[in-house]
Amino acid sequence: MARLSSNPENPLSLSHSELSHRYREVRTASEALCADLSAEDCNAQSMPDASPAKWHLAHTSWFFETLVLEAQPNHQPYRPEYRVLFNSYYESVGDQYPRPDRGLLTRPSLEEVLDYRQTVDLRLLECLDAGLEAPALDVVELGIHHEQQHQELLLTDIKHLLSHNPLHPVYLEGPSNDAAAHPPESEPITWQAHAGGLHSFGHAGKGFAFDNEQPRHQVFLEPFELAQRPVTNGDFLAFVEDGGYHRPELWLSDGFAASRAGNWRAPLYWHERDGGYEAFTLSGLLPLVEGEPVCHVSFYEADAFARWSNARLPNEFEWEIAASQVPMEGNFAERGRLHPEPTGSGRGVMQLYGDTWEWTRSHYGAYPGFRPLSGSLGEYNGKFMSGQMVLRGGSCATRRSHIRSTYRNFFPPDARWQFSGIRLARDLS
Repeated sequence: MARLSSNPENPLSLSHSELSHRYREVRTASEALCADLSAEDCNAQSMPDASPAKWHLAHTSWFFETLVLEAQPNHQPYRPEYRVLFNSYYESVGDQYPRPDRGLLTRPSLEEVLDYRQTVDLRLLECLDAGLEAPALDVVELGIHHEQQHQELLLTDIKHLLSHNPLHPVYLEGPSNDAAAHPPESEPITWQAHAGGLHSFGHAGKGFAFDNEQPRHQVFLEPFELAQRPVTNGDFLAFVEDGGYHRPELWLSDGFAASRAGNWRAPLYWHERDGGYEAFTLSGLLPLVEGEPVCHVSFYEADAFARWSNARLPNEFEWEIAASQVPMEGNFAERGRLHPEPTGSGRGVMQLYGDTWEWTRSHYGAYPGFRPLSGSLGEYNGKFMSGQMVLRGGSCATRRSHIRSTYRNFFPPDARWQFSGIRLARDLS
């Protein structure tokens, strides 16, 4: 099997003890996200693109059982039927239960899924203590990051589910909304110039990275400038009030069709009331804070807003060169807010990390020289390199330990339920 690390001389970025600790930590964090959810909450599915929380808990265990434990001597499956029920998209492993029907799986119960997790954990930790071979250790490390991806998806899926409930349920008791009572004024967008030129991009050196972040390669950039801050709710509200959703000259053809088909009139989770807007959050329905980064917009909406602003979206390499020059700090999931923070003030590019994933205008494709991993893990990233757009930077639902300046997230251009936002760029002529 191909190495998961970028450096063959250092194939594993964690020691055995560190890997065991990280495994326990990440597995516990997933269950903590569901601790205050009912069994009904954990079983419901609000749309085909989302999955029940119970399914996320089971699938991440399926990953470790199927791709690590099955290769160990004398392994006995927890339940053979789980190999199909909780297989996401691994055609090389076998059949999968239909994704749109995951919410119909009232059995196994949440209690049994939690027992499945405990059983897998005990077996995998025993294997780690006994000394797994290097290829299996690589898969464990990949699985840890895979589970962190599902932690974020679990939160976005739960938010989408609860948003359909007219009771506006609260998942997380948020801080007092002083920002809504005394909304901060966003500073006007300023710009930071970059000279362009030939630069290297992609993951290099030690540490974990997904295969789609590699190999490191060179790209020539024309001079450009990047907005100092992300686009805020207040910025986007001006677009809405100027009829932005009704002006086809601002939109890509597919985007305008998607907007009309979905009856889009504002970002997902915005609710118009008494001449103003509220937004559904994981802390319930709250007044819209104009100084917070706009969130839950599709690539199509981001692109239309950029045109309306006489600007454009950055490509992923413009974003990466700017991000490589600032500390990897921000409002990540560890902060516990699970909602974007208002934009600050200061010099330099701000809030590139955390708060919201930022759409780029880059199509998700292979870097020059890309080679997918061998075997089933070759299906992890490479087969999705069609019809997707790249996002960068992480969000308020992303773990800080999971993000890098080279990290490439990707979603279809009409996706809105993720914590996705906007940063503008412009050409420098």
